[in-house]
This record gives sequence, C-alpha cells and structure tokens, in this order.
Amino acid sequence: MSKHGYDSPEAEWHDFLSGTHPHLKDKSPLRFLPSSPRCRLCSAPFGAPGAALLRRYGYGPWEKNPKLCGRCFKGLATGAQMCPVNSENPEVAGAEVEASMLFADIRGSSKLARQMSSMDFTRLMNRFYTVSREVLVESDAIVEKFVGDEVVGLFLPFLAGQEHARRAVEAADALMRATGHGSDAGPWIPLGAGVHTGPAFVGIVGSKGAGDFTALGDAVNIAAHLAATAAAGEILITNEVAESVPGRGSERRQVSLKGHPLEVLVLVPQPA
Repeated sequence: MSKHGYDSPEAEWHDFLSGTHPHLKDKSPLRFLPSSPRCRLCSAPFGAPGAALLRRYGYGPWEKNPKLCGRCFKGLATGAQMCPVNSENPEVAGAEVEASMLFADIRGSSKLARQMSSMDFTRLMNRFYTVSREVLVESDAIVEKFVGDEVVGLFLPFLAGQEHARRAVEAADALMRATGHGSDAGPWIPLGAGVHTGPAFVGIVGSKGAGDFTALGDAVNIAAHLAATAAAGEILITNEVAESVPGRGSERRQVSLKGHPLEVLVLVPQPA
C-alpha cells in the first residue's frame, strides 16, 4: 500500500492523472529553493541557483512538457511516489482515464518533399515541430510524440484541468493560426487536425529503461483518424468535444472509421 493509502498502482495512477491525488496538493519543500520557473508538481526550481543543485538528481524539465520535471514521472514509473509497480506486468505503469487528444497532420507532405530539396524540407519540418511544441506546451498539453508529418498532444486533467477538451480545441486553433491558416498570406504548411475526448490508457509502456509516456486505446485511434480525414485548415471534433465549445462549427459531417460512421463537427481557425 502506498503512503497515501492506495492498495493498487492503477488506482493511484488514475487519481494522479485525473488531478485528484492528494500528492498534487502537497506543499513541496523544494518551493523554498530559488528560483522560478518551477515544476508544476514538485516545485523543483528550473532557474539558478537551485537548478544547478537539483538537475544532477533528475529534476530538469521533462521533454514531454518543460513545465514539469522528469524526476516526477520517473519516480511515478518506479514507485518512488506511488504504490509498487504491478509485479504481474512490471513494464506497464498507468491507468485508464478520461483524456483529450489532439492530432495534427501535414496535408500532402510527400508532395511537398518532392517539390523541395531535402535540406529545405528538413528545415520546414523542423519549423513545424518547433512551432507545434511551443503551442502544445503553452496549452498545458503533454507532447505525446512527433511521428513523421504528425504531432500528437495529450490533454490530461492533472495538468490541463477538467476542461481539457476545450483546451485541446483552443490548442488546435492556436496551431492553425501559428501555421498561417486563416491569414491573408495563407498557411506556410497545410494542416488538418482532429480532437477527441474519451477513456484511454495513459502511462508509461515499454521495456525497462526504454519506456515511453503515451496514451493507448480506441479514443486515441479516433482522434488520429479524424486528423487524417480533415482537409487543410479544418479541425474535426467529435460530439463529445463539441459539448465543450458550444456555438462553434461550420458544418456537420459523416466520416467512416473503419467502416463505422461517425458524426463530427468541422471547425475553422478562430481569429487571433
């Protein structure tokens, strides 16, 4: 049993990711070390002089979101803060929680690559990755991954709040604007995006020493499919997400998800 009274790692992970874990309300003694910015969970300082002391112990900014420190999540994975990792499946640490997923795909990336030199295309992709990361971090998302011509943002209650679906839509809007959609000059890279909210497994999966923080499940697949279906400049959202942004949407559309019809709402970028 953990120090907070949980009798299973899954239960503790669930409350942590859902934003209800007592540990999230603890006042860390690290808050007395200078200086800001700090980890949103443990208050470890990322600024000097405190950072110079703590980074050697893993308290540096987490690559998935630099508002958090990497040690918090490594500690969760190994049971330093939580219950011991499940001995029946020691390579899985996490729980099923309600989450929102944002997928954004570059439309026609293969054609773009053929029209440009390899170096110019690499610079374009690097600009896309940089801008996407900035938007997601500012929106309190976890940068779940960059895969080829796609970026994935994960919005969880413990970081993005209980209105994580709305935050995901706002991030999609911001990403569209940051890439020039809706501007007079037009997009410097064409994007289509999808946002869905639903239950997903969230946690660390993989072999010891090479695990990754990720989200898995049908809800994730739906968001990925929406992004792949969206035309350049479109954000497709499901009815579950539409409830968080009433009054938005230019049209309703039926899409097919592996042969199963799904009604979605089509959004276009909001003015800045």
